[in-house]
Amino acid sequence: MEPTTLSTDRLVLRPFVLADEAEVYAAAQDPDIQRWTLVPSPYEREHAHTWVTETAPNGWRDGTALPFAVRLGAEGPLVASVGVHIHSAESYEVGYWAVKEHRGRGYMTEAVLAVARWAFTDLGIGRLEWRAEVGNTGSRAVAEKAGFRVEGLLRAGIIQRGTYRDCWVGALLPSDLGLPSRLPYLPAVSGGA
Repeated sequence: MEPTTLSTDRLVLRPFVLADEAEVYAAAQDPDIQRWTLVPSPYEREHAHTWVTETAPNGWRDGTALPFAVRLGAEGPLVASVGVHIHSAESYEVGYWAVKEHRGRGYMTEAVLAVARWAFTDLGIGRLEWRAEVGNTGSRAVAEKAGFRVEGLLRAGIIQRGTYRDCWVGALLPSDLGLPSRLPYLPAVSGGA
């Protein structure tokens, strides 16, 4: 997958680079990011270095994970990270975290929507899934503001720090954003089992 850059009125979303290392390290010191995401805990400087020099670039190269550094303008501070994880040809999941000092301003929702539109139009995906451990109300609020429909609770749906945990699951479809889908969608009539 060729790395790409996206932009919104306020944000620039681009692949991570070495220059992001210090800001990634600082952001990941936040106990909430360590609690609710899969970043290592404790988060060391070497984790940030490996992320920006190996993990993130390899995800783009292999087409397995497409992470974006979200900045307030081209030269502004790092405000978030958002990415699409590709589990299979028909399984795509969005993941994200926001820098503590930049929460509550709508940046995360704006970035998630930009990535979703890109995934639907440029990648041609038919469904973007979101999962978060039950209790992660911040992640759920962003997902719902972006238009994801919470579809239920998965028992033991994620692994967090070596433990299966229950998670919420939701999805966004191209039609939820007024976009065409590459394939037709035939929803269940009502209450299908």
